[in-house]
Amino acid sequence: MTQHLELSSPDITETEIAAVTAVLRTPHLSLGPELTAFEADLARYHAVPDAVAVSSGTAGLHLALLTLGVGQGDEVIVPSFTFVAVANAVLQVRAKPVFVEIDPVTLNLDPASVERAITPRTRALLVVHTFGVMAEIDALQQIAHRHHLVLIEDACEAFGSEFGDPPNMRKAGTFGDLAVFGFYPNKQLTTGEGGAVLAHDPAHAARLRSLRNQGRRPETGWLDHAEVGYNYRLSDMACALGRAQLRRIGEILALRRAATERYDALLQQIPGLELPPLTLPHRSISWFVYVVRLPETANRDRVQASVARNGIATGRYFAPIHLQPAWLEHPSAKAAALPLTESIARRTLALPFFNRITAAQQSHVAAALQNALREEA
Repeated sequence: MTQHLELSSPDITETEIAAVTAVLRTPHLSLGPELTAFEADLARYHAVPDAVAVSSGTAGLHLALLTLGVGQGDEVIVPSFTFVAVANAVLQVRAKPVFVEIDPVTLNLDPASVERAITPRTRALLVVHTFGVMAEIDALQQIAHRHHLVLIEDACEAFGSEFGDPPNMRKAGTFGDLAVFGFYPNKQLTTGEGGAVLAHDPAHAARLRSLRNQGRRPETGWLDHAEVGYNYRLSDMACALGRAQLRRIGEILALRRAATERYDALLQQIPGLELPPLTLPHRSISWFVYVVRLPETANRDRVQASVARNGIATGRYFAPIHLQPAWLEHPSAKAAALPLTESIARRTLALPFFNRITAAQQSHVAAALQNALREEA
């Protein structure tokens, strides 16, 4: 029987299990000391004043937009080559997403395309660091400053990534007015479900904490609500898991880097297959997924079906948002002219990738993919 190889798999050790179990033996399952400690750990790791833990990266995006005053009538520049939550969050605050092109190498927002898309209604740039590769954040910061825009980093896929030149490299999440992380099980660091927002301004951090907890403030009672808020809290069990993961983050990132290098060696000789670059100028990559680009002549559906017959899961990372069924009739999608995004997205295929993937498993993937592409030739 063929063994099934998942696209991703969380890396949970006995240390994480013990940390979560310890919380269950206390009366503090929510809004307790593990939450406070996790937020402090995240802020320290990123060298920023504050971190606010929330129930998901999607919740973090929603709260970041609200906290920065983005709303009705505002335009927010976003990529279409990303997870749908980016655009959904913009709609949730009644703003308008404006989809722009990506850079063909980094797959992130192209600064020149961003500049062309700015109008008098543009209020924010929502910059995604796709697949753990940081965007051209210095150029995007300059654009935001020049046009008086707020900048939100979506670093949900980029925990531990860095931008700059040694010794002055800075981590993803430290450049924007606010920055959002997601801790879903396929991420570099997981809390099961969960996320966080990094903040430089104490007023932003206070507003985030109020909004995530039904509009409550520290000085008011449990049944007193200063504003309309949400239940976007993260449990202490999740925070304990996140703290244990964070203590291992160096090991985790090294394992993912090693898996990337093994794939690179295995796949180099497959004709027409385009591999992600191992290095890029001014960047230290934190590997979230391993995504290849198939040859132009290959039929991705047939390739996926072929490797699936060998028990191997793959993913279409990313189907552009403006082509998603839920978005096709939206004016933002209809206005999008993104030939590069569409061309690249048709060819992308995510291979199985996680901390503990073995060399033998990766060899199995490489052989199956090579056979599938031979069938397409």
